[in-house]
Amino acid sequence: MPHDRTEPHRSGGTGSAGRPEPLPPPDAGHSTLAWPADAPAHPSPVIAEDCWFLSGPTASGKSSLAVRMARLLGAEIVSVDSMAVYRGLDVGTAKPSPEDRERVPHHLIDVVDPGQGYSVARWLAAAADAVADCRRRGRTILFVGGTPLYLRALRDGLAPLPEADAEFRRTLVAEAQAHGSGLLHRRLADVDPPAAARIHPHDLKRIVRGLEVAHATGKPLSEAFAARPHPLFEPRLMILDLSRATLHERIDRRVERMFAGGLVEETQAALARPGGIGPGAAQAAGYAETIDLIAGRIDLAEAIRRTQRRTRQLAKRQLTWLRSFRNAVWIAA
Repeated sequence: MPHDRTEPHRSGGTGSAGRPEPLPPPDAGHSTLAWPADAPAHPSPVIAEDCWFLSGPTASGKSSLAVRMARLLGAEIVSVDSMAVYRGLDVGTAKPSPEDRERVPHHLIDVVDPGQGYSVARWLAAAADAVADCRRRGRTILFVGGTPLYLRALRDGLAPLPEADAEFRRTLVAEAQAHGSGLLHRRLADVDPPAAARIHPHDLKRIVRGLEVAHATGKPLSEAFAARPHPLFEPRLMILDLSRATLHERIDRRVERMFAGGLVEETQAALARPGGIGPGAAQAAGYAETIDLIAGRIDLAEAIRRTQRRTRQLAKRQLTWLRSFRNAVWIAA
């Protein structure tokens, strides 16, 4: 059975008919919002009749089902996972197994080193290239993953926004340091009420970006992110659906297997490489905790508990956002 679509949200709310209002994706505050001027316009030009989409919360079983679906569809898989792009981070990101990647070609996995940054704009451009490659060979495309920011970019495309203005940012940050981020948040509410409503008053990074866009363009940031969904997206989106108890059990067991299966050694090897583990890669649940474990700040049991808790929180945020797709097909897992 599908999850209750009217479950209260931690941010946002429900419409008059009891339906969830669209929410910003859970990882929106962690990816660059400086889209290049040549970013694709709305709606996404990538989607066509040969595209299918499979999503769901972390640990819901997407990878194994995706391989079976791809073989039935004659498809290749394009990963929609912001952590799978990092080379050498395999255990902690639960990448598809080498056997599954041998059975069905996968794209956008192992793209950059873990010390490098990777933006949604860069991912969308790479996804467009992967789709074009599949089409040249007459293959169907199956997008698989649970990174909502990537899914939204895929569905809506990206609006061109100005690059960062370093001097303007320094001025705003100095004001926040002197008077508090609440002052800037109130200023954002004056120029862009929808953005201010969804950005926490202490989220200085996103407040500054909102003010920066309004300053540079004369238009609010919220206009750029107004949904212009591709009409083919939701009817072709399948979302794995399972009970909270089952999902939490799967998450807890997966985390235990990660630590037993080499996560500490993998983290040590990544830290020893040039660039180490950058802030983007460290967002994957398990790596920050393992770094604390290696440094002696916490013990193994605490590292496991923290990773389980953070992964459950991630799954909750993913589900909250996925429930905004009202015409998607929910599949019992």
